[in-house]
Amino acid sequence: MNLQNPKKFKILLDQAHEVALNVLRPISRKYDKAEHAYPKELDMLASLLDGMNDGGEGINAGAAVGKRGSQDDSNKNGVNMSTALGIIEMCYGDTGLLLSMPRQGLGNSAIAAVANDEQLERFKGTWAAMAITEPNCGSDSAAIRTTATKDGDDYILNGEKIFVTSGERADSVVVWATLDKKLGRAAIKSFVVAKGTAGMTVERLEHKLGIKASDTAVIRFEQCRVPAENLLGNAEIDVAKGFAGVMETFDNTRPLVAAMAIGCAKASLERIKEIFQDQLDSNYATPYLYCSNLAAQIYKMEAEWEAARLLMLKATWMADNKKPNSKEASIAKAKAGRVGNDITLKCVELAASVGYNETELLEKWARDSKILDIFEGTQQIQQLIIARRELGKSSSELK
Repeated sequence: MNLQNPKKFKILLDQAHEVALNVLRPISRKYDKAEHAYPKELDMLASLLDGMNDGGEGINAGAAVGKRGSQDDSNKNGVNMSTALGIIEMCYGDTGLLLSMPRQGLGNSAIAAVANDEQLERFKGTWAAMAITEPNCGSDSAAIRTTATKDGDDYILNGEKIFVTSGERADSVVVWATLDKKLGRAAIKSFVVAKGTAGMTVERLEHKLGIKASDTAVIRFEQCRVPAENLLGNAEIDVAKGFAGVMETFDNTRPLVAAMAIGCAKASLERIKEIFQDQLDSNYATPYLYCSNLAAQIYKMEAEWEAARLLMLKATWMADNKKPNSKEASIAKAKAGRVGNDITLKCVELAASVGYNETELLEKWARDSKILDIFEGTQQIQQLIIARRELGKSSSELK
């Protein structure tokens, strides 16, 4: 595994970096203040990303397509790697705006992870939000209560979903629902529900601490009729396999959320180094114990950031090479989420009044970073998953 950025992605990453600096940063504060207003400037960027993705490996929310356990032993740096590295650069500009990007919804990763070949082709180009969380079901996705009842050639969905990123703007929503509550997590499947489907209602948009450019919706499903062919993957309930098929979605998205946290923290870290550049040794020639307290804190943040970046690279590399990466995805997400919070908050602290003032983006990055330690599984859930994988225990054995 080569820990340097693959050379073939250089043009892509240079373009993403320029977009972050020249498109996202200039409108970052505008849409932070105009919560729920759609950033029209993103339509042009969406077309640009579409062109990149048509070329094979671009910034694509639907990463990690394919079966695990491939016999091909050649080393690959594919769409997972290019997406994660691109996300770092885009979140260096603005995390909320990245999450608002058309056709880059979290639901696209669910489609990529679970859909069959026909569905992958049919839903190609759709902008899909992902609806998992419910009022009484947060991090425990297996406790989902939204139901899907078979009725002829359709399924009828009933339930409520909260904290749906891009829930109002997206073309469709990937809804997780249970086919039979008695069968537990094995009966939970995901359905693609097109925008405007009768019975699906956006109840409200949430007002949030950060990522204000991104709409976060509450959606209710009442007798919502969805074609059976929109059930992603296999409709059969395999009790032996359990929740595994759906959980592959998280193996897709958690490294990408880690990349978001790394990108946001990178922005804060670079800015604090600019502010205190006269007090830092750019060549790192001064021994740590001889540094000022300020410099030592910044160097420590840099080391933690680099550790998070490398863990994220490992998880994405494993996905590209079709290796099971559930543990590594959770490790990367847990590390990056916590480190991202710590760095952005510490940078606000070190910059004092400059960091707390809206003339700088430091305070905004600190607010934006908090969600990256929460969604796609909280810090505590990631640690629980890691412990299960390390100890070889099931969810029922280790709660």
